[in-house]
Amino acid sequence: QVHLVESGGGSVQAGDSLRLSCAGSGRIFSNYPIGWFRQAPGKEREFVAAINWSGSNTAFADSAKDRFTISRDNAKNTVYLQLNSLKAEDTAVYYCAATTSGRTTSGPHWYDIWGQGTQVTVSS
Repeated sequence: QVHLVESGGGSVQAGDSLRLSCAGSGRIFSNYPIGWFRQAPGKEREFVAAINWSGSNTAFADSAKDRFTISRDNAKNTVYLQLNSLKAEDTAVYYCAATTSGRTTSGPHWYDIWGQGTQVTVSS
């Protein structure tokens, strides 16, 4: 069983950057595509970015495409989400999730292992 723990959130000003980390435990973490999602108060959880098992394939939501990057270091069992040029509308709890389906996908129903989330607050 893989367990995921997010870290790196915080309170920043608009235009700042943050790097979120998703640390996985379990010997087969590197087999799984990982996705990042976020949920703002009163809103549904939405897809942000995803990366395949090797890091060779990534996918982004339109809102993230020009400002965020996703990467992974399987030797460290960690996936990173770099958030640049942050805006107030990026304020949310950010979750990472693993899918055993093998798909690098934006659909949250494909993800079966979720972390507890990390809060990102951006002040304008």
